[in-house]
Parts: sequence; C-alpha cells; structure tokens
Amino acid sequence: MVWKSTLVTTLILHLISLAGGLIVDPNKLMESSFPPARPSVNNLNAVCLYGNGRLRYPAVCFPSSSYAYAHRAGNAVNRLEAWLGQCCYGGLAVGNGQILCCAKQAWETALSYFCIEEYSTMTLVHECCEKKGEERWNCFERRAPNPSYQPLCGYIAPMIPPDIVFNWDPNTCY
Repeated sequence: MVWKSTLVTTLILHLISLAGGLIVDPNKLMESSFPPARPSVNNLNAVCLYGNGRLRYPAVCFPSSSYAYAHRAGNAVNRLEAWLGQCCYGGLAVGNGQILCCAKQAWETALSYFCIEEYSTMTLVHECCEKKGEERWNCFERRAPNPSYQPLCGYIAPMIPPDIVFNWDPNTCY
C-alpha cells in the first residue's frame, strides 16, 4: 500500500516538473499525504528523521480558484510538518516521551485547525471532522496513506513556515 502511494506521488511529481510546476489535479497529489498519520512510538523515529523528505504544498501548487479542499489539506500538512520539526529539533521537547507528546499535540492541533477551516466553508466537510474526541482522531488515523511517515525517494521539501503558531503544552503529557 505504501509503495503504491509512493509510486503514484513520484509519478505526479515527475509530471509536475515536466509541466513547469503546474499541477493538473491537486486532489490526486493529496491522496498520498492527507491525512497525516498519528505520531506513535512505532513511527516517531521516521517522523523526526524524514521530515525533509515528505511532501509540502506551497501556494503555487494550487490554482487560484477551485481545489479549496486540497488547499486546506495542504495547509494542514504544511503546518504539521513545521510543528513536528519544532517538536523534534526545535528545543520544545527533550527525550522521546516528550517529543512524542509534542508531536501528538501538533498532529491534533493541525487537524483541529483543518476541521475549523472545513466548517468555515459552504462545502461538505471531511467526514472525520464530523466526529468528536477520540473518534475523530481514530478516523483520521485510519485514513492516513503513509502511517509510517516514510519519505519520498529523492524529494527535498521546501521550507514553508507555519501560518499559525504552535504552542506545545507539556502539562498534557500522560
């Protein structure tokens, strides 16, 4: 499953480069990285080590009109990846336990903002956003196309600063 989505994403990236950076269908690109997987003990090393090898979505990836869902999902991925970098290397957290706690909080916060943005539109919201509490997080986790946070071979992510500040609260660690 992971190799299939990686192959599709690699093909799309190659086509994008041939087309001078234009994306024909951003929704297809999103299928390989949204929603992001919940950080866990099993994927924490990959979350931290391979951040620069996972897709980012600069504004130029999206047409000026339409594809609003893909744009919101891309923003969520961009935010999360920037925040994961803060958790792993930004000095917010120390030790695997704190880094994992920070990463989980970043994941939930990024997807919470995504859901807020989904509800601010006149379109159908993502089905996971309609759920509450742990049911919402489990829904996103089940739909994650890259649960092990593997990088794309040969891809180096552009630096995209988050548009929203992440404030990790270490008191939420359990």
